[in-house]
Amino acid sequence: MSEERTQKDMTDRKIYRSGKENRKKQQNVDMIHGPLTGKILMFTLPIMLSSILQLFFNAADIIVVGRFAGSSSLAAVGSNGALINLIVNLLIGLSVGCAVAVAFYYGANEMDQVKETIHTSIAISLIGGVICLIAGIVFSPIMLRMMGTPENILGKAELYLRIYFIGLPAMSIYNFGSAILRSLGDTKHPLYYLVTAGIINIVLNIIFVAGFGMDVAGVAIATVLSEVVSAALTLRFLMRMEQEIRLEWRLVKISKPKLIRIAKVGVPSGIQSAVFSFSNVLIQSSINSFGELAVAGNSAASNIEGFIYVAMNSFYQSAQTFTSQNVGAQKYDRINKVLLNCLVMVAITGLVLGNGAYFFGEQLLGIYLPGDEAAIAYGIARMGVIAVTYCLCGMMDVLSGSLRGMGESVLPMVVSMIGSCLLRVIWICTVFAHFHSLRVLYYSYPISWILTESVHLICYFYVKRRLIRRHGMA
Repeated sequence: MSEERTQKDMTDRKIYRSGKENRKKQQNVDMIHGPLTGKILMFTLPIMLSSILQLFFNAADIIVVGRFAGSSSLAAVGSNGALINLIVNLLIGLSVGCAVAVAFYYGANEMDQVKETIHTSIAISLIGGVICLIAGIVFSPIMLRMMGTPENILGKAELYLRIYFIGLPAMSIYNFGSAILRSLGDTKHPLYYLVTAGIINIVLNIIFVAGFGMDVAGVAIATVLSEVVSAALTLRFLMRMEQEIRLEWRLVKISKPKLIRIAKVGVPSGIQSAVFSFSNVLIQSSINSFGELAVAGNSAASNIEGFIYVAMNSFYQSAQTFTSQNVGAQKYDRINKVLLNCLVMVAITGLVLGNGAYFFGEQLLGIYLPGDEAAIAYGIARMGVIAVTYCLCGMMDVLSGSLRGMGESVLPMVVSMIGSCLLRVIWICTVFAHFHSLRVLYYSYPISWILTESVHLICYFYVKRRLIRRHGMA
């Protein structure tokens, strides 16, 4: 009797686990069957919301510092944005390779390959996070001086960076982990974990800065602690997924074939992001030459535009993931439909949000710079050029995402580096040097977006035709 009861209990537990795993699978978006528009929106909106919330939580750093520590502290934190992105975007670029590889194997229903890719990705995230931590702490003071950071905010900027970079390993784990989940069609759990960590960040910001008067060190410590929380929650979920793709620490190691596949897409993407950020570092250096008020106004406007960018960038992630899964399933007829849907959606999003932000610019900038009319004027000048044309950047990124989803990463990297980064550097050295004004400096953005987007479109048709030809020959 006891043996029968034991067997029955084991059967019940198996049924429960099976049902639980099926429910998890049902939460994922099916990208390779049926209509696309609704599914792209279903997949994109949680990414968009999580990205916007992440920026909102980051903006809390600037808002709290601006209100409780003054404009010099705000400028110290804001002046680090381009330099932080230079290092962080390298990690995010590598996570793109992880996302494409996982989505491809998942679309092809090769679960053993999915599991091996997941474990290799986590290993890469740990190693990459530690390397970037060391590089950031060692080189950031040198870079700040090279950027011409004003002397009166240099000390605070260095302090903020040194603390901030301590959280890079945790940030890396979260980015890779969320990339894995999104590639499997799960965009909700990364959102839940980000909300939890973000609330913690805001509460700690207020406690450390407003309560204890810790200035820029307080917001940096709060950011690091919140990143640790988001990383821990993401790892916990990966360790509780269905058995066939579950994260198991004993299996965390780098598989050479998977490393090569991830690097094939991730390294060019990371290099592109880093070079983009480097061009932005040069632009930030040019902005620094206009003084503290220009830095503060530009930082606040850039932060507001960041909300627009991440909203549009969610369609880049959707285009990349949907394309990769359909390539894995060899459903090439759906790739054009994915691209068209994402282009239309990102254009509408960029136009509405960008022009809306410019229309309400004074009110939005006033949140960051209460009563500082001179700094607000600098911010309005930036948004009048960049925010209103931001839809061009979103369309450029969607085309790049489609190319990466088809497994082609070197081509969009080269095109983006020449069309956007190199052009901006040339613009700074020529046009801006002759017409030394912020508005002329900002014009480099929409011009570079138009040129890069046009070449990306040509590359898209070339790569897709080559992909179909290869399949036809197989």
